[in-house]
Amino acid sequence: QLQLVESGGGLVQPGGSLRLSCVASGFTLDYYAIGWFRQAPGKEREGVSCTSSSGGSANYADSVKGRFTISRDNAKNTVYLQMNSLKPEDTAIYYCAAVYKFGRCLLRYKYDYWGQGTQVTVSS
Repeated sequence: QLQLVESGGGLVQPGGSLRLSCVASGFTLDYYAIGWFRQAPGKEREGVSCTSSSGGSANYADSVKGRFTISRDNAKNTVYLQMNSLKPEDTAIYYCAAVYKFGRCLLRYKYDYWGQGTQVTVSS
């Protein structure tokens, strides 16, 4: 069974950092682009960042550029999202998702597999 499981969310003060993890089971991530998405209460889901299957390229939403970094360790079947300088507006449920794609990644791809999400709350 193909499954993605996120972890690493929590409560953090503005300016703080968190690292989210997305672990895949039932399939290897080597052939998949991975995206991180988030959804805040009352808002539509938005793309945050994605990494290509090789890890050679990445894209970021303008709202997180310079603060968030996506990385992957295919040997561990894991993708990470390092979030620094967190702001209250980063509060949301964060999801990782996978799509079978080689080459560059795009947040607008139709991602096929989704995790259950992890809550990130930025508040003082």
